[in-house]
Amino acid sequence: MGDQFYFLDEPLLEFNDGQTAEDPKDGLALFGPSEMRGAIADNIVIGTPESIKLWDDWCEALNSPASCKDIKRQRPWPPYPGFDVAFGVEWSRPVKSYKLEAESLDHAARKSDKYERAFEVSNLFLEPMEKIERLDFKPGIIICVVPDFVYENCRPKSWVEEKSDEAKSPEQIKYLKGVLKDRKKQQTRLFDDESLLDSSTNLEQYGLSPDFRRQLKARVMRHNIPVQIIKESTLRITDQVRYGEPGVNPLSDRLWNFSTAIFYKCGLKPWKTPWAREGVCYVGVAYKKTGSKGGSACCAAQMFLDSGDGLVFVGDFGPWYSEKDKEFHLNKNAARKMLKGLIKTYQEQDGRPLKEIFLHARSGINQEEYKGFLSACPEGVKLVAIRVRKDRFGPRLFRYGDHNNVAYRGKHPVLRGTFWKRYNNYGLLFTSGFKPRVGSYDGWEIPVPISITIQHGEADIVQVARDILGLTKLNYNSCQLGESEPITVKYSDQIGEILLANPEVTPEYWRHNFKFYI
Repeated sequence: MGDQFYFLDEPLLEFNDGQTAEDPKDGLALFGPSEMRGAIADNIVIGTPESIKLWDDWCEALNSPASCKDIKRQRPWPPYPGFDVAFGVEWSRPVKSYKLEAESLDHAARKSDKYERAFEVSNLFLEPMEKIERLDFKPGIIICVVPDFVYENCRPKSWVEEKSDEAKSPEQIKYLKGVLKDRKKQQTRLFDDESLLDSSTNLEQYGLSPDFRRQLKARVMRHNIPVQIIKESTLRITDQVRYGEPGVNPLSDRLWNFSTAIFYKCGLKPWKTPWAREGVCYVGVAYKKTGSKGGSACCAAQMFLDSGDGLVFVGDFGPWYSEKDKEFHLNKNAARKMLKGLIKTYQEQDGRPLKEIFLHARSGINQEEYKGFLSACPEGVKLVAIRVRKDRFGPRLFRYGDHNNVAYRGKHPVLRGTFWKRYNNYGLLFTSGFKPRVGSYDGWEIPVPISITIQHGEADIVQVARDILGLTKLNYNSCQLGESEPITVKYSDQIGEILLANPEVTPEYWRHNFKFYI
């Protein structure tokens, strides 16, 4: 069969009373969220005195309307009507505030060792947790407002110019690496010079991610309360931000994205997916290498249901990465165990019978993996394995235009939703491109298509493309018309980093709900 082109309509979202709209901003402003309650869960804020003041002002902004002053900018950045209008309830101010000393935070964020920086800054934000657990009520969400220097200094590749302590010598670094290597093997050192290692050094910090955000999200899971981390600069409302002047992200857009995220983390879904078929679920398979050398890795799976719920399940560590092929693949037993565990978690939390499971993986799924996944499926459940990844080196499409200057014709971005069917099991889906609703293309590069390949099982490739386009609208961490990647693969790296880059956080504290990872 030759090449065929389809234009897939923008998938609808369902809001209050079953009303539908293409754009989540339209649906929330006109109809309200799909799940509504009389009151929103209590929130608690942790930060410096300045951070807490900024959060107090932000709470006021959340309950007030905002829009770009230039009416022409209101189409790509629609006005924000206020939290009570969009979500049917007023956003409450924090019931408790826990202040951190700015000097202590600054000192911790300028440590010479990147692991110490992330560990000590995380400790400062975790200190109030014991007090929170002793409260008579359990908050629905914890807001952590961080100064921008924490974001700048506490990432894996950050470099601090003015350090707050003396950097380790080459001898100390070499000794520390040896101690950590022996610790992984559960061996002790008897004859080395322990004076090279400061007695106050906490080896636990080297079993945690040097990324503050990922480490805090992993460590806070033991308290079973979702956390929202936000920078101070995001909360600062200048006139340029308030009126949506060029050069900044408008206040209206910031409020839309932030309010959607915290509404979801408080246990409510802002919208649902009316196009999803009952009994059909979508599973994204993610991997994370456990070291810079070798093929040892761990896998995780994300399941998304027709209700919009997201579940996370972590599989086994093993030699899943191939240096030769640059891909991850499980063996048959590991594949079976992971999907079986995920289905068990689904049955405990949802319980409805499954009809079809669509597996999405960037690395693809080989025959051995598929047999393992298939053996985990209940009788009568259809399983389809699909490779889903951006094709950065593939073909591009452009729209023709009737511009007076011939040189400008054919340079318009392709329409979002364009599907190029190459074969019955392969096609290219443009999830980014010109969006008629906003009247523009909101990207920075030439639209890159999603490569879709049905590797195992039988399915209509056009229907698979429709489902994937719909899954680009299931990101509750923002309020966008559509993302460039489906939710099944968009957060795969992030989930791997939060869970698997923090081995000191034991699996007993890992949470299955997706809201803990975004």
